[in-house]
Parts: sequence; structure tokens; C-alpha cells
Amino acid sequence: MRPKNDSLPAVFISSLRNRKNRRCIDEVSVEETSPVVASYNVHKCIGRDGKFDPDRICRVIHELRADVVALQEADSRFGERTGLLDLGRLERECGLTPVQVAGTSKAHGWHGNVVLLREGAVRDVHTVKLPGLEPRGALVVELDLKLAGTLRIIAAHFGLLRHSRAQQAKALVELLNKREAQPTVLMGDLNEWRLGNGSSLNTFREAFGTLPPAVPSFPSGLPVLALDRIISNREGMIEKVEAHDSALARVASDHLPLKATINTDLLKMSAAG
Repeated sequence: MRPKNDSLPAVFISSLRNRKNRRCIDEVSVEETSPVVASYNVHKCIGRDGKFDPDRICRVIHELRADVVALQEADSRFGERTGLLDLGRLERECGLTPVQVAGTSKAHGWHGNVVLLREGAVRDVHTVKLPGLEPRGALVVELDLKLAGTLRIIAAHFGLLRHSRAQQAKALVELLNKREAQPTVLMGDLNEWRLGNGSSLNTFREAFGTLPPAVPSFPSGLPVLALDRIISNREGMIEKVEAHDSALARVASDHLPLKATINTDLLKMSAAG
């Protein structure tokens, strides 16, 4: 029998009931005291109104006030995969610079995935070509954050097909098992709304433990599906996972950004241990 929470109508109804609890953010005035990480599918800079407008995307990223941002669909999908954002503007106005990926000329990142960093140093960058029928990928970036210490970021964009997502989740877990254990945050559009036995997210329990509650982020005008995720392999290392629900974010892309704060004390304890 299919679990109740694994049906689309049940997810839709639950999201609508919880809609009144969503925090509307039109102006960002609260200064975070802990590092903030964020994930944002920018939908190739095409908004819900059908307009191609990279300026709006830059303004939403500025609203996030994040220290590390994982972007999806930041490059054109076919051909040379040309970057679609004004990276110079992001650096000037947001203080964010892209993590450089070897072997890309006109693209911002890898299969549309880009990691932006505010302050810190990049230790290592590893590109992953994910299995499946669609061209999908992930970036594995090891960072030394100025305020928090060493952190591994996996920025990923999973496929639309259920079988492909299962393969992609398994590939990332196998990759982590081969690498040195360290605090890790997985961020991206995982395209998985199922929460029951049919969910590809169950594969991550081996490496990440209990997953945080789902936060609806799609579609941006009326979020009912938790397609975007921020999860970590240390319990309690990420806090306050929420969708950035501003008036601009509701129209700039078909996804709302997702953001979370990093528990620096726990991160430093993990590094010391």
C-alpha cells in the first residue's frame, strides 16, 4: 500500500494547510550571526512571466545574504552551455564569486551547477557526471569558510525521471563513501517530491541520517512541492531551513530559493574530532 504522504494530492493539501505559516520576506533586515547556505534553481533566468531577466535573479541572490550559494540551471542547457548571469555584478553587489571549474570556457559551472562563495578558500573542486537519461551533474567543493572552518558542499541537480534520481542518489552516496569523512552539506534541486517508500531521498539516510523536514519551494507562486533540499551528514549542523519567499523571488524563477544557517560550534567540533 502506498503511504499517505507519498501521494501528490496529500502533499498538495498538506502544503496548502501550512501555507499560512510561511514567512513572507519582502525586505531582508535581520543580520545572520552564523554562516548562511542557500540553494536556488534560477530556471535559466526565465521568470514565471516568461521573461528572461538575469537582473531579477541577481537581486534575489542579493536578498539571500548567503555565504555559500548553490545555483542550478545557471547555464544554457545545450551547445556550449553559455553562462547566463552577470558574475561581475554578483561579486560587486553580493560579494560572491564563483568557484572555478576546470574545463569550462563559456559556462559558469558544471551542467548548470554553480557554487558561489563569499569569504574563504577553495581546497578542492570535483565534478561528477550523474547517471541517467538526462545530462545531469554535481559539484563537490571543499571549502575553508572564514567564519566556520572546513565544509564540503555538494551542489546537485537531479533528473525528472524516478529511476534516474535513484541512480543519482546512489552515485553520490558511493562517492562520499570513497572520500575522507568530513562535515558535508548537500544542496540542490533534487526533483523529488515523494516522501514515502518510493522516494530516492531514502538512499541518503545511510550517509546523512534523518533528513530535515521538507520545505515546499515549487512552484514559486504557490509552493506545494519540496523539490529543493539542504541536508547535512552531521545532525544539527544545519538549522532554520526555510524557503526565501519574497515578492521578487515569487516571479524571478519557478523555484523559490532555499536557505539554512550553519551551526558553527558543531562544525568546529566535527573538525576537531
